[in-house]
Amino acid sequence: MSASADVKILTPPDIAERKGGAPIACLTAYTTPMARLVDRHCDVVLVGDSVGMVLHGLPSTLGVTLDMMIMHGKAVRRGVERALMVVDMPFGSYEESPEQAFRNAARLMAETGCAAVKLEGGETMAGTIRFLTGRGIPVMAHVGLTPQSVNVFGGYKVQGRGGDADRILRDAVAATEAGAFSVVLEKIAEPLARAITGKIAVPTIGIGASAACDGQILVVDDMLGQFSEFRPKFVKRYAELGNEADAAIAAYAEEVRERRFPGPEHVFGDVPKTVRRGTAA
Repeated sequence: MSASADVKILTPPDIAERKGGAPIACLTAYTTPMARLVDRHCDVVLVGDSVGMVLHGLPSTLGVTLDMMIMHGKAVRRGVERALMVVDMPFGSYEESPEQAFRNAARLMAETGCAAVKLEGGETMAGTIRFLTGRGIPVMAHVGLTPQSVNVFGGYKVQGRGGDADRILRDAVAATEAGAFSVVLEKIAEPLARAITGKIAVPTIGIGASAACDGQILVVDDMLGQFSEFRPKFVKRYAELGNEADAAIAAYAEEVRERRFPGPEHVFGDVPKTVRRGTAA
C-alpha cells in the first residue's frame, strides 16, 4: 500500500533519533488486515519469524523459511502506510557468512518492500551487521534470549541473571558499534536491560526487559489474547479475543445445527413457506 502524500513514512534514522525521546511502540504483524491496524498506532511493524509458531503451528521459529518471510512480508507491506516495516531474517539465512546474509537480506527488501531487516546475535554477528549496513541494508539487532538459539539456551529462559550478563552487554555494544540502528532486548533481567539502555547510543526495544527501554514490542497475537493457554509473564493482555472467538464459533455451529442460521435476512429472494428436501414447494 502506498502512503498518502501527506503521510510521513518512518525510516530507520527516524527510529534511531528517538533514543532517549518519546518511547517507540512496536508490534508484530503477519497479514494485511492486522498490519493496517498496527500501522495506525505504532511506529514499527515487525514481520517476525514468530509467524511460524503463531500462524503455522511450528514448535519453534527454526522451521521458518525465507520464502515464508517473503510471503508474509508482502502481505504486511500492503497494509503499512506510515510505520517502519522490519522483516526478520530466519534461521539459516544469514549465519554462514556476510555474503550469504547480504544476498538474503537484499532479496527480503526487494521482494517485500521492507525498510530494514532484523537478525539475532551481537559479537558473533557484528561483522555481518557491518557488512550489511555498509551496503545499504539497515539492521535491527536482537540480543538476550534469541529464539533461534533456543536449543543452545536449553529453553526460553530468562537471560542476564548470572555470568552471562557481561556477554549480553558486549553483544549490545558490538551490534551498536557495527551499525545497528536499534537493538531488541528479549527476556533479560531488568537491571541489565536498564544498564544496556543507558550505555548504547541507539534505541533499545524491550520484550520482557525493562520499562526503561526506549521502546517496547510484543507479538500482537499474545497481547490480543488469541491463545488462552499461552501466558508468558512479560505479556500484558489488552484483550481476550481467543475466548471471544471460541464463543462466537460455538454459537455459529449451534445455530447451523439447529437451522437458525442462515435466517431470512441472510438469503436472497423470497423464502418459501415450506421447504422439502432439495426442492421448494
